[in-house]
Amino acid sequence: MAGAGQTDTQLVEGNTTETDAVAAVAIGLSAVLFALAVAAMFERVSLTGTLAGVQTVTLLGGLLTALGVAVIAFGAGSRLGYVETDPDPSAGLIAGFGAAVPWVVVGGGVASQTLGLGTAGGAVGALVVGGVAFALTVLPREDLGSTLPLGSLLTLTGLVFLTGVIGPDWVWDLGWAQTASITAEFFIPVATLFSALYGGWASAKSYGGFGARGRHMGAYVLVYLNALSIVAFLFILVAYVVVQGVPGLLTGFELGLGTGPQTTILGVSVTLPVSVPFVMNGVALLNDFQGVLPAIVGTVWLVIGAVVLAVPLGVGAAVFLTEYADRGRFTQVVEVATNGLWSTPSIVFGLFGFAFLIPRFGNGKSLLSGMITLGFMLLPLVVITSREAMLSVPDEYRDASAALGVSKWQTIRSVVLPAALPGVVTGVILGVGRIAGETAPILLTMAGGTFIPGSQTVDVIGSFQFTAAPPFVANPALLEATSALPYQLFALITAGVGLGSSVSDPNAFRWATALVLLVVVLSFYAIGIATRYYFRRRLTHT
Repeated sequence: MAGAGQTDTQLVEGNTTETDAVAAVAIGLSAVLFALAVAAMFERVSLTGTLAGVQTVTLLGGLLTALGVAVIAFGAGSRLGYVETDPDPSAGLIAGFGAAVPWVVVGGGVASQTLGLGTAGGAVGALVVGGVAFALTVLPREDLGSTLPLGSLLTLTGLVFLTGVIGPDWVWDLGWAQTASITAEFFIPVATLFSALYGGWASAKSYGGFGARGRHMGAYVLVYLNALSIVAFLFILVAYVVVQGVPGLLTGFELGLGTGPQTTILGVSVTLPVSVPFVMNGVALLNDFQGVLPAIVGTVWLVIGAVVLAVPLGVGAAVFLTEYADRGRFTQVVEVATNGLWSTPSIVFGLFGFAFLIPRFGNGKSLLSGMITLGFMLLPLVVITSREAMLSVPDEYRDASAALGVSKWQTIRSVVLPAALPGVVTGVILGVGRIAGETAPILLTMAGGTFIPGSQTVDVIGSFQFTAAPPFVANPALLEATSALPYQLFALITAGVGLGSSVSDPNAFRWATALVLLVVVLSFYAIGIATRYYFRRRLTHT
């Protein structure tokens, strides 16, 4: 008897190991399907083309069917005792609602479209099918409830793709909207995406043996797939802009001695060895290639001016609220006001600048008006993040400094601010990312034109003048209207313009402008991240 029991135990362990391997493959398959769905959604994978010599839709259908069969097999194997698991009596209400949602869509679509029962019939079909899926998830034991409805969904979706019921040319005309329809280019990637999420969740629960461990494994897979989607969307977005913008950006590109424009370095005239007309030229009738140099310079000065205005005021306000002001009604009102200002739409800030600042700066649009307007937009976030960063500094630091006889201001300057600087810089990074891409405030306060000659590039540093009358320093460049990349891109979308004198390819100019704007914003991000890393290292080493 002991020998027989030992043999059974070895068989169960062997089967469990093989099942774990199959479950792990199923989780990997769901990740592959998820990636293919994201690529198809962004047209990186063609639904009318092939992958590994197989039609894309057929491949997706085959993989979904295989995943669905594997999920059902996991649950059936556990219920019949072929696999050692620890399921709960029920999968739970949350799993039931999660499984019912896609079946509601399937039931409603089949009843209203395939069977032709109309809107009322579709609603009834959705409720019936969704209710059955809910019951099949909640009432049986967890191993069947977590796998049977979802595995059936995956198998059905895969067979629909395999049989060509829904193919690359499929279109669903929405009866309630005469001009709207759902096409295969949208439906197939979305259906594959959600099916992969459900399949990965069910496979992970099976891999964990159901129960508490299985639920944790399923949650981890969902979190990882969602994180993967966020990263994928980011990289695809950047890659798409780069692919679309590089041809326009490199129009007229030349590399070699004497090919670039002349510039003065330390009083010596030097010819640059590279020529990129799009970022080195403005707009002129005699230019072979037009560019956006004035908009680039205007954007850089706009962000610098906003940061110079907002950061000292915001950090100073945060120091007062955190270290000096008593916690009471006043600080609560300031918190509500700063949160409200950060949530205020940018067009409202633009109207404020248009109505309040422009009449006080020569009654015309100017770079200074744009700087102050965006500075006001950035100020609330700097106050919020700086205050939170200072509140996170342990009170033990302040107490230790006070015990050494150091004054309050010296403690703030030498202890609190250095410890809070990484958080302050993080807030500035987030704020710069917002204001650098704003269009409405720029349009209302500083935009001087869509196409500005390169000779009119704003020169803030070289325009400072000393005067005999207050304020004793003047800068006419700050009172001139200029352009910025967000406004330039907005104007290009509404007005066709080409890269050359023939105005032949407006889309290339637009995408190239978007790429340059993206590079400028990411450059500010890189500077902020490097600054934060520097202060963190100093804080760690001290």
